[in-house]
Amino acid sequence: MESSIVSNVDGRELKLTRSFILTSLLFVVAPTHASTVMSVGDGDTISVTEKKQRIKVRLACVDAPETSQMPYGMEARRALQGLLPIGSEVTLRTKATDRYGRSVAEVLKGSTNINQSLVGSGNAFVYWQYISGCDRQTYSRLENNARLRKFGVWAVPGGIKRPWDYRRGRKSGSGSNNPSSGVARPGQSGGRYRCKQIGNWAKAQELLKQGHSYLDGDDDGEACEALR
Repeated sequence: MESSIVSNVDGRELKLTRSFILTSLLFVVAPTHASTVMSVGDGDTISVTEKKQRIKVRLACVDAPETSQMPYGMEARRALQGLLPIGSEVTLRTKATDRYGRSVAEVLKGSTNINQSLVGSGNAFVYWQYISGCDRQTYSRLENNARLRKFGVWAVPGGIKRPWDYRRGRKSGSGSNNPSSGVARPGQSGGRYRCKQIGNWAKAQELLKQGHSYLDGDDDGEACEALR
C-alpha cells in the first residue's frame, strides 16, 4: 500500500514538472508571425501583410544609414531589397512596438536572419542602445568581422557617421531650402514644403536628401509616404 502511494505521488510530481517546463518555454520563445513583404522603405524598414493587414516593420537591433547618407543609405536599401524581394515570405520575431506604431522585429527568411545579414555585410550598424532581446554575441561578431574586412559602412576608418548621430544633427540643423526637380517653392508656412504641395513621391525624396528632414515625420528615411 505504501509503495502504491509513493508511486502516485511521484507520478503527480512528474506531471507537474513537465507542465512547468512547457509553460516556461512559452515565455522564453519570442512570438513569431508569418508575413509577406510588400515594400522596402529604407535599409531597415519594410512593409508586410500579416493576416490581410498591412503593417510597417522596423528591423530590431540594427540601424542602417539614412538614405541621405550617400551612397551608403541607398546601398543599404538595395541590399535589403536584394535580401527581401517583393512577395517574399518571412517570419517576424517581434520584440516591441515603437512610438510610431511600427512593429520592431527580427525578420527571418527561411533560416536566414535578415537583420544579422545586414550587419554582416556592412550595410547596417548594431544598434547597441536597443540590443535587448537580440543575440548580442552574434551581432557583435558579425559587426567586428564587417569592420575588419572594411565592408560597406566600414570602408572608411572607424566607419561612417552613425545614423543615430546623423539624425540628431539633422534635426538640430536648419537644412537646405533650395528647390529642385521642378518642385514649386515653399508656401508662406515658415518656408517649409508640404507633402500635398509637392504632389510627387520621388520629388519628396529628393527634397529629403537636400535636408528637408521635417518631411520624414517618423524618421524611417522616407518622405511623404502618403504620396507613394
